[in-house]
Amino acid sequence: MQDIPFTIQPGLYRHYKGGLYTVLHTARHSETEEWLVVYRSEAHGTLWVRPLSMWTELVDGRPRFAFIESDGTTESKDRF
Repeated sequence: MQDIPFTIQPGLYRHYKGGLYTVLHTARHSETEEWLVVYRSEAHGTLWVRPLSMWTELVDGRPRFAFIESDGTTESKDRF
């Protein structure tokens, strides 16, 4: 099992298309062990997961998700 390559700051992010999303957790895929980011749409309240590699990639020369602000809880910070 590989360790997570780097941490993702929990909190609010802006998608490159403009939507707002809150990172809740990171998780591992049960079969592939790929790292995933668990996040919530602020517009719809729906939960999503995306591979960490996609979360952190550049799209058209800018980050797919740009960090805006921390969620402000110590508990969340300790999980990542």
